[in-house]
Amino acid sequence: MRLLVRLRARADAKYVHTYHHKLRGRLWGALENTDYDAVHDENEPKPFVYSNPFPPRDMEEGDERTLLVASPEEELLTHVASDLQSNRELNIGEMPFRVTDLSVLSPDVGEPGTSGTISTGTGVLVRIPPWRFSEYGIDVDHDQAEFWKPEHTMEPFVNQIEANLDRKHGLFCPEHLPGPSDVEGDLFNGYELIKTFALPVTPTEDERETWVLSKWRLDYRVRDDDHRRHLNLALDVGLGERNSLGFGFVNKQR
Repeated sequence: MRLLVRLRARADAKYVHTYHHKLRGRLWGALENTDYDAVHDENEPKPFVYSNPFPPRDMEEGDERTLLVASPEEELLTHVASDLQSNRELNIGEMPFRVTDLSVLSPDVGEPGTSGTISTGTGVLVRIPPWRFSEYGIDVDHDQAEFWKPEHTMEPFVNQIEANLDRKHGLFCPEHLPGPSDVEGDLFNGYELIKTFALPVTPTEDERETWVLSKWRLDYRVRDDDHRRHLNLALDVGLGERNSLGFGFVNKQR
């Protein structure tokens, strides 16, 4: 499920591509004094992901933009919507907006037999843990997680996003249902890399790092109800890591 937020620029502004930290702060603020407060400091994937304010270009006063906030938990989106309704001023760093409209969407990849494409609206963060370097033939002079790059081949990318989604399935789906690693077949049957790029990121207030991200078009054919649930979970919580910073947000393209 996702919340569609219509925005109007309150002043001329340059588009800030490093919006993640500020927008995350507003969303966590909307969840303050709710049951989700306790989730903030847990070392687990968070139950939400969000798009960039799009289209991503400089704006003049009165220009319209759109923001999407996705979650597998309707209650979380209700808290966010309530906050945005009561305080319609939404400043994302140096980009000042006013919320003009809110609505709910429920995207679905389709019934078994359906084919389609999921595209990444924001960069996907995949890091390869050092204990898997030798398995993938990665020769680097450090023992910290390595950002995925095309020279590492597809195997670690596929393994990491599926393992990450499996972890989220354990957190956000009923315990008795099988996760991605419990079933036969791949999550996606086609991976088209659009680009990789480096981006400065503020993961916490006092940290500033450069992360390597990637954008994709991902083809699928829904095998059964379990596979459908796994793909729809990706729409709700994103692919890869650090989704609560806005990374790994995906859209059903067709």
